[in-house]
Amino acid sequence: MVYTTSGTCSREIHYDIVEENGVKVVRNVRYIGGCNGNLQGISKLVEGLPIEEVVEKLKGIRCGYKSTSCPDQLAQALSKEL
Repeated sequence: MVYTTSGTCSREIHYDIVEENGVKVVRNVRYIGGCNGNLQGISKLVEGLPIEEVVEKLKGIRCGYKSTSCPDQLAQALSKEL
């Protein structure tokens, strides 16, 4: 899947949704653009988690004065998959 971000330094988020034991989980998250180290960290932290859990943890996170953030954009992308 590819999600075009809005309001962040990253431009896109690439990810897979895989069903494991009847639960949809997040795999292979890659951000295009943005703060590379931080975004690699987010990608590793959400690897293998259920979509709902990732959305719950990341939704609403802001970056400075912006109304969104790279983690929030991932939550928005995954919300569309629910």
